[in-house]
Amino acid sequence: MRNDLDGLAEILAVPLLLYVVGITDPHVAIGTSALSVAANAFANLFGHWRAGNVKWSCAVTFALAGVVGAAIGSTLGKLVDGQQLLFLFALAMIAVAIAMLRPRAAAGNPDVRMTGGIAIRLIAIGLVVGAVSGFFGIGGGFLIVPALMLATGMPIMNAVSSSLVAVTAFGMTTALSYAWSGLVSWDLAGLFVAGGIAGGLFGTRLARHLSERRGALNMVFAAVIVAVALYMLARNIAQFWA
Repeated sequence: MRNDLDGLAEILAVPLLLYVVGITDPHVAIGTSALSVAANAFANLFGHWRAGNVKWSCAVTFALAGVVGAAIGSTLGKLVDGQQLLFLFALAMIAVAIAMLRPRAAAGNPDVRMTGGIAIRLIAIGLVVGAVSGFFGIGGGFLIVPALMLATGMPIMNAVSSSLVAVTAFGMTTALSYAWSGLVSWDLAGLFVAGGIAGGLFGTRLARHLSERRGALNMVFAAVIVAVALYMLARNIAQFWA
């Protein structure tokens, strides 16, 4: 199962590029992050595919609708001033942290099949989630997993596996939009992808070791995300008054 460390890396990629790596343009950080997240999700997808956990009809329908939303969201994101975008991004991080603390039911229908009603829900929700993902340049796994469960009633295991299709599609759509505008650092993206693949192997083992403490782990991760978000807000406010 896709581990919590992957989701933590998704949401923290932009702050790391800005405040640790030293990228000065928030739009370049978002474009580079989106490319890295998409590549890492694609690499992780194969294991879930082989395990037979991906509900392809639902995943592809959701992803196709979300790609349209991501294209719109990324276009709007490039039009927003960089500092204002970071302010909104920090608020989104706090919302993600709160969502992490909500319990998810593992029950669901593992034999879910595509129907007209499910298709309509997947398209509608996919458009919205894709737009949010594209606007902020994040993979959106925190949104995609509960969205798939809401739209289809599939178990969380299938939702987590199927979400990688959408994370890949949304991230690549956003990255291509930013790359078209020259807002992707290709060298840094390559390093991020290599590090993400290596970190994913380590993260999977660590997540299995700490699986019995998942509630406590989510609390720690949520606290880290909130701390980084507050730091971003403080930096943003300080620059505004400077």
